[in-house]
Amino acid sequence: VTASKGAGQGSRRTLEMESVWGLGGLVLLRDSVEWEGRSLLKALVKKSALCGEQVHILGCEVSEDEFREGFDSSINSRLVYHDLFRDPFNWSQAGEALPGGPLGALRALCRRTEPGPVTIALDSLSWLLLHLPCTTLCQALCALSQQHSPLGGSPPVEPVRVLGLLHMELHGPGPMGALSSLAQTEVTLSGTAGQALAHILCQRPRQHPTHQTQCFSILPDFSLDLQEGPLLESQPHPDPHIPPVSRGARARIREWRWKNKTCRGWGWQGFQ
Repeated sequence: VTASKGAGQGSRRTLEMESVWGLGGLVLLRDSVEWEGRSLLKALVKKSALCGEQVHILGCEVSEDEFREGFDSSINSRLVYHDLFRDPFNWSQAGEALPGGPLGALRALCRRTEPGPVTIALDSLSWLLLHLPCTTLCQALCALSQQHSPLGGSPPVEPVRVLGLLHMELHGPGPMGALSSLAQTEVTLSGTAGQALAHILCQRPRQHPTHQTQCFSILPDFSLDLQEGPLLESQPHPDPHIPPVSRGARARIREWRWKNKTCRGWGWQGFQ
């Protein structure tokens, strides 16, 4: 991500960004050809590791060495890497691939039993969406991000934060809408005059969605530098794949999403 200089001294947006980060559930990082999102994904992975969280990486698009590049040894030692890039379907039969392929890897992440907060980074959701049915992937994401209890009557596991990198140009409105309906937070990357911008949509249960635009840059060590922009306001960021709808239609969509989102066994056939 292109580095830039901050403007202003206020901390309001920084605090808002920190509160968004504090939420669990699915966080979509929507990038494009012009504004890549893997640097931001790595910055958020580093932030989780520094907070003492367990961090699992499901690597699909780049090698493990490339993903770990730029992290110091203290960060790399805290990352548990699950490699789907080298041989995702075990075609070489070398025994190094994850059992069950992409779906098996997701299911294995769902069966974790360690206590404490966990961050799971999916690099990327686009790769998984191109290799798994949309229905199957959405069900796996629900299982990943929902709070659950381990076997044996142990205390409930804390909610999981799932970071999913999504390349917007690769998918149509159906899959994009399905994933958006699951996300608690969507971060759409763009920029202007060399300044990287994150358009953040936060959807808390039973609350109106909130919008925020945040200036940021990624430092060489993948630290996240949140900045104050002089002309930025918290405005909705339209989805380029979804046509504009009226205010009443938006309200009905939000109500429908909430009702269906709280029901397990949601049928996904309409999104395929």
